[in-house]
Amino acid sequence: MEALLTTDLPFLGEPKRGKVREVYDLGDALLLVATDRISAFDVVMANGIPDKGRILNQMSAFWFERLREVCPNHVLSTDDEAIAERLGQSRTELAGRCTLARKAVPLTIECVARGYLVGSLWKEYRAGGDVHRLGLPAGLVEAGKLAEPIFSPATKAESGHDENISFAQACDRVGREVAETVRDWTLTLYKRARDDAEAKGLILADTKFEFGLADNGLLWIDEALTPDSSRFWDADTYRPGSTPPSYDKQFVRDYLETLNWNKTPPGPTLPEEIVAKTRAKYLEAFTRLTGRVLA
Repeated sequence: MEALLTTDLPFLGEPKRGKVREVYDLGDALLLVATDRISAFDVVMANGIPDKGRILNQMSAFWFERLREVCPNHVLSTDDEAIAERLGQSRTELAGRCTLARKAVPLTIECVARGYLVGSLWKEYRAGGDVHRLGLPAGLVEAGKLAEPIFSPATKAESGHDENISFAQACDRVGREVAETVRDWTLTLYKRARDDAEAKGLILADTKFEFGLADNGLLWIDEALTPDSSRFWDADTYRPGSTPPSYDKQFVRDYLETLNWNKTPPGPTLPEEIVAKTRAKYLEAFTRLTGRVLA
């Protein structure tokens, strides 16, 4: 089983290549192709995780459809036959990986919903900062559940890590009306997905959304509630006081920490065992959350 690390579609022109997705401009729409590349510490690894792109694309499609009543999203189609017809040809390597999407200009903030005190929020809280005026009480523990989910916007870094900002700073970047709208959408999307995940024995600790401005207004864009953008925990093994293992690239991060690697490009080659374990985690998350078989 080989991983798809890049696409070669010269008839569509050169794509914009992200860490995982390759985006082709079709004129009146975008073609998003999810590859099997995997990054850690903001560096793309030399090899990928087979089927990861298909998992991400199909999981996003599931959530965009399931939560479409909350807010409009960018999906035009994820049907392979419809996309092949649009492209004028069928490509085997694209099966299950593509989203035909509306065009939108991404906002300059990322919209994070947090239901648990973990990750960068825990680090800032433990350091004694005001955590961007979120009003969190004293005495909280790592991975503890918050009384209410919070909206925690962040900057979008071209390289390196995103930086948490206050809601006031988010308003300065995108305008108060837009900031209030995406805040409300973010929290509603999170709560709906959190409840759905809980019914399937999983905890959605936090998640990141992106929104963009299209000709007809704001859209939910990019990806939706995948292990790349969200922190899912098994409810049966969750214990507050330490961060539980999550359904994402944790095997990759743990392995990389054992290497004499300075966390700068190029990324190392991952051993087969790490690849297999990571693929299994992504696939388990997909199956448990969607109840579907990967197509």
